[in-house]
Amino acid sequence: MDARTPAAAIRGIGYSIRATAPEFEDLPAKLDEAEGLGVDFVELPAFAWNLVVDGRVLEDRLDRLVRMTGNRPFGYTVHGPLAINLMSPKARLPRHEALLDAMIAISGALGAVNLVLHTGCVRGDDDVDVAYSRQRDALARAGDKAGEAGVTLCVENIFRFEPMRETALPSRLAAELDALDHPHVRATLDVSHAFLRTTEARVDFLNEISALAPFARHVHVHDSFGRPLESWTMDEAERLALGEGDLHLPVGWGAIKWDEVAARCRFAPGTVVNLELHRRYWSELPAQIPVVRALADRFAEAAGVPA
Repeated sequence: MDARTPAAAIRGIGYSIRATAPEFEDLPAKLDEAEGLGVDFVELPAFAWNLVVDGRVLEDRLDRLVRMTGNRPFGYTVHGPLAINLMSPKARLPRHEALLDAMIAISGALGAVNLVLHTGCVRGDDDVDVAYSRQRDALARAGDKAGEAGVTLCVENIFRFEPMRETALPSRLAAELDALDHPHVRATLDVSHAFLRTTEARVDFLNEISALAPFARHVHVHDSFGRPLESWTMDEAERLALGEGDLHLPVGWGAIKWDEVAARCRFAPGTVVNLELHRRYWSELPAQIPVVRALADRFAEAAGVPA
C-alpha cells in the first residue's frame, strides 16, 4: 500500500499518537516510534496542545510544531478539538467557528491531508432542525477555508453521552453531507462510535455505516462491545472488565465483526484508515499495525480499487 498513490481506494494507514505534554516536547520520540512502525500517516492530537488562545493561533508554538514534524517519511492528519460544536446555540457559535478556523490554519501549515472534527450535538432546548441548518452553513464556510488551505474537513460520527438530546446517526450525517455537497467537507467514519450509537438507537449497525462510508475520506478503527457506559466505575480497567463505553480497544478485542464491516462499506479513493488506540493498550500497537493494514486491504478489495 502506498500513501502517495491517490488513485488507490485506501491512501494509507496510520494511528493517533497520544498527547502527554501540552507543549509537545515529547513529540519527536513519538514520531520516531511511528517511523519505526512504517505507517503512512500519523494523526496529531492538536486538541490537546497549547496552540490556540481564544481563537488565535500561537504562532511561535505552531512554528515549533512545523519544525518538529518536518522531514518524516509519512504524512499527517489532525484531530481537532472535541469541544467544537457547530450545532451550538447561535450566540455561542462564533467561538466554535473561530476555533475551527484556527485548526484549519494549523492543519494547512502542517501539510495535513485531513482535519477531523466531531459532528455537532444538541444539549439544550434548541430546535434540532435549526441546529442542523446552522451546522450545514458553518461547514460550508469552513469547507471554503479548508479548500484554500489544502485540507479536507472530515466530520466524525459520535454517540450520545452526557446530557445530549441529539447527534446524528451515521445515515443522518451522510444525508447532511450529501445536502451540503462540498468537495472539502467529507466524513470520518468511526466504526466503534457507530456501533455504540446504533445499539443505543436500536437501528441496524451495518446499514448505518454502509450509508456513511461513501462520504468518508477518513476511517477511525478501534473496538468495543457497543454498550453505553451505564455502570459507575473508578478505573478504566473496570470499564474494560464490564465491556462498557467508548473503550478504544485493539481491533479484535471487542464485538465488532470487522469482516462484515469490510464487506458492507464502499470507501472512495484516497481514504485514510487510522487506528485510535487508548494509551493503556499501547503495548499492543506493534501487533496492531499489520492488523490494520490487512483490514485496509479488505476495504480496498470491497471497493473494487487496488490498494
